[in-house]
Amino acid sequence: MNLLIKQARIIDPQSPFHNKVADILIENGVITQIKKGITSSGVKTIEDQDLLVSVGWLDMQSNLCDPGFEHKEDLESGLKAAAAGGFTGVCVLSGTNPSLSNKAQIEYILNRSKNNLTDVYPIGTVSNKQEGTDLSEMYDMKQAGAIAFSDYKKPIKDAGLVLRALQYAGNINTLIMTHCDDKSISHDGQMNEGETSTTLGLKGIPALAEELMLQRNIAVLEYTGGKLHIPTISTKGSADLIKKAKANGLHITCGVASHNLLLDDSVLFDFNTNYKVNPPLRSKKDVEALRKAVENGVIDVIVSDHCPQDVECKDLEFDLADFGIIAAQTAFSTALTALKAEAIEAIVESLTTKPRSILNLEQPAMAEGAKANLTIFKITEQSTLKEKEILSKSKNSPFIDKPLLGKVIGVVNNNKGYWN
Repeated sequence: MNLLIKQARIIDPQSPFHNKVADILIENGVITQIKKGITSSGVKTIEDQDLLVSVGWLDMQSNLCDPGFEHKEDLESGLKAAAAGGFTGVCVLSGTNPSLSNKAQIEYILNRSKNNLTDVYPIGTVSNKQEGTDLSEMYDMKQAGAIAFSDYKKPIKDAGLVLRALQYAGNINTLIMTHCDDKSISHDGQMNEGETSTTLGLKGIPALAEELMLQRNIAVLEYTGGKLHIPTISTKGSADLIKKAKANGLHITCGVASHNLLLDDSVLFDFNTNYKVNPPLRSKKDVEALRKAVENGVIDVIVSDHCPQDVECKDLEFDLADFGIIAAQTAFSTALTALKAEAIEAIVESLTTKPRSILNLEQPAMAEGAKANLTIFKITEQSTLKEKEILSKSKNSPFIDKPLLGKVIGVVNNNKGYWN
């Protein structure tokens, strides 16, 4: 595709063009010129006030439900939603049936998503069929294209399995990701344990459930060595534990769901099940700590934690409803609304260079001669998601008709473009 982006401020600390306003000419999917005052006839031109452009964003945690739950989401609809949200890459996790536990399942994901604008990176399971007992066929899956291993929202109860997974992952140069939630403590919990849960009469999920499991996993990592990623943390205590582990030289990284940066548990007073997420929305103190942890680099990545649920799973009494919200289209605006425009460099870094570094992926370049992998956006305008604009099959978003800061203009990747 051919495209001219006019007068855009480039956000890319690794590029010599960082924070400079320039025109960018893309021809046949390649950046051919970056300079002021480019003129080119017969090409699509993007020109607006206060345009920003960065290398394409990567979502490190997304459940696209395919195979097995295609009535909630499939690869086609999920990748369209991701592109609309500014993502040119998506890590697909195993919220599927069957789970991504063998070579054939990894190949299915890659074959179904070929020739797409949005790059797909499948993440295989740590344990066979996510049962938490035996290691999965990690080597075969890595050879087939799996870039990391996670049991998604199923925490690994067996510390010995975490130990063996980290040791094996070190031998094949891959990454273990594990959700932190001690089910013996959080069992049947519906929301954050605190004043709000007591007032509402709902069983709480204590911060201790997350932090105790995180402490255990850090201790195992300290013993085994290797690399460990915690996909989504939600408490001040977890951020403090990650900070301390990094200071001690451990190779540990972590992410946060964008909605956990914006919302606290007080929004649950009307029992809206679209706010029911895992990890849960925590206290105002936790939310503030998470924001600071993004800004100071303790939290490495911001993720959508996109989790589609159909009406049958959400239009229920609160304690019967499933966890999760769709967030691919709103993740950036949610994070920007929480952190404000002053933190835009930290936000962009958490969506671009940091996730690719953690996953050992090639970094796109903002340079002449490089393949165009770009996200074009604005931070001076608000955007409002309308239900008719939702590209996911499911509609479980608490942000419908609610203005958020920031707007994705479009994305370019693989010689293709998408425009909102």
